[in-house]
Amino acid sequence: MIDLIFPDGSKRAYEPGTTGKQVAASIAPSLAKRAVLIKLDGELLDVDRPLEKGGRFEILDRNAPDALETIRHDVSHILAEAVQELFPGTQVTIGPAIEDGFYYDFAREEPFSLDDLARIEDRMKQIVDRDEPIVREVWDRDEAIRHFREIGEEYKAQIIEGIPAGEQVSVYRQGNWKDLCRGPHLPSTKAAGKAFKLTKLAGAYWRGDHRNPMLQRIYGTAWASEADLEAYIRRLEEAEKRDHRKLGRQMDLFHMQEEGKGMVFWHEKGLTLWRTVEAYVRRRLDAAGYQEVRTPQVLDRVFWEKSGHWEKYRPNMFVCETEEGEELALKPMNCPGHVQIFKFGQKSYRDLPLRMAEFGACHRYEPSGALHGLMRVRAFTQDDAHIFCREDQIEEETARFIELANSIHADFGLERDHIALATRPEVRAGSDEFWDKAEAQMLAAARKAGVEPVIAEGDGAFYAPKLDWVLKDSIGRTWTCGTIQLDYVLPERLGAEYVAEDGSKQRPVMLHRAICGSLERFIGVLIENYAGAFPLWLSPVQVVVATITSDADGFALQAAERLRAAGLRVETDLRNEKINYKVREHSLAKVPVIAVVGRREAEEGKLALRRLGSDGQQILTLDEAANVLATEAQPPDIRRRGSEA
Repeated sequence: MIDLIFPDGSKRAYEPGTTGKQVAASIAPSLAKRAVLIKLDGELLDVDRPLEKGGRFEILDRNAPDALETIRHDVSHILAEAVQELFPGTQVTIGPAIEDGFYYDFAREEPFSLDDLARIEDRMKQIVDRDEPIVREVWDRDEAIRHFREIGEEYKAQIIEGIPAGEQVSVYRQGNWKDLCRGPHLPSTKAAGKAFKLTKLAGAYWRGDHRNPMLQRIYGTAWASEADLEAYIRRLEEAEKRDHRKLGRQMDLFHMQEEGKGMVFWHEKGLTLWRTVEAYVRRRLDAAGYQEVRTPQVLDRVFWEKSGHWEKYRPNMFVCETEEGEELALKPMNCPGHVQIFKFGQKSYRDLPLRMAEFGACHRYEPSGALHGLMRVRAFTQDDAHIFCREDQIEEETARFIELANSIHADFGLERDHIALATRPEVRAGSDEFWDKAEAQMLAAARKAGVEPVIAEGDGAFYAPKLDWVLKDSIGRTWTCGTIQLDYVLPERLGAEYVAEDGSKQRPVMLHRAICGSLERFIGVLIENYAGAFPLWLSPVQVVVATITSDADGFALQAAERLRAAGLRVETDLRNEKINYKVREHSLAKVPVIAVVGRREAEEGKLALRRLGSDGQQILTLDEAANVLATEAQPPDIRRRGSEA
């Protein structure tokens, strides 16, 4: 007999070979009807899979959160079946579930068109209506290779050839169609439902290698309900409006071009935004006791070998050789350079913690296909810092950092969704005892700061665990921005030491930490979070003084100078255009305040202030407007400092 332990803690014994559906039926016929998957000791399995062992057991219906990935995987199989029915001769390759959806890669000489997607969707819905049973079969490996090659599925045969000889393979059959797959799957195509939509076409090399044939990839999304699908489509539409690449052009912030792949050309307004973000972060770091440093862009290969980066990151490093035979690399990260500054001169236990910060420019080679606006680049600047401390200071320093990061993210208008504690990966340095201690240290530090982290098993750095900040933007998307990582390894590799209280030489612990991370990516997140309509303190242009008539030009220039003297970023618009045209143009550029000046305003020394997104206007004298707007434009940290004084 095998013992199954249910979520409520109860235990039941069953004969080996009993299926999950039979277990469900033994509890209630209605449960068996709803059951689409089972979970045994955390592993998802087909509901009709015979059980050979006991353990923690759960029965899932299609609305369970854990079932969503399987729904998406099933829909990818339904997509492949539909494509092969509509376009005979098309070969299938792989079709995994991904975040928010799925894709499937096809080998076909004639390209798919966007019009084809509607036809394919219709056929997919017909396949769902057929209610085709999805059945798992176990095949001999060599038999599977022979079968798929005989039916013209060369790519499937190649996949199976990568499986060790003598192993069996699982094949899932739905109706007359079949696919190599580990599973699990739902009981039938009907269980997948019709809450899906095909979204786009793309190209993809077989096995991601540019030397291999180009395949055609069809992307789609799938959800447990039509309501979830509709909500997702609305989010996509909203996200498209907020695309930082489109807004970057519209607002004249930056551009990118083919001759500098993954490199950003910052325009004046974009650099103003950059400098505003950087200045704010610098003030917060200064107040928190950080020393700002700067380390070289290029260092000898030997240095990166000592740090261990050459072995692990060499494919992502930009390397050059000099005529003198030196092999140099642009730094992909700042941490080894900070260790060199720590090592310069003797350090005492009294010097710790030493908090060292750098807005460090880094370069990493990213494949061109992975580049994405500001979100994935080859040249970037990090708000990087490293805290060198004693082991007994880890908890306090981590807790201090958590409070600082939370405050900074909130000032930028980003809501924390959760903090993840990323634990030991499969390939790692150090013993289990070390990892037990390090994970406990990070957990205790998070709790000291009033945070209960979500465990992200296996996502830690190879040298130690870390805490990652997952933030939520204004339309509910999540972004990972900010991290603190516990490192005992790099100080050892690079020989960092301090003199302990007893006179002995000890290794410091190194806390790698960033709050924004890549400033390029963080600014991209901010653009999309605010849809370009930044709060006044962040906006590259805070006020445009626009005239109704040329009679007001003189006062408009005087007003602009007064507002600049109050510390505001101001432009003037004296063009011979109608005021409604000017207002519309500057509104599209997301200028937060337009100060309108006509003949009357000029005579009375007043401004008519129009706020972005508002139809009304506020009439103020020039001095009143300067004082009101200057107060509103204060960054959050300076405003707090003024209120506390």
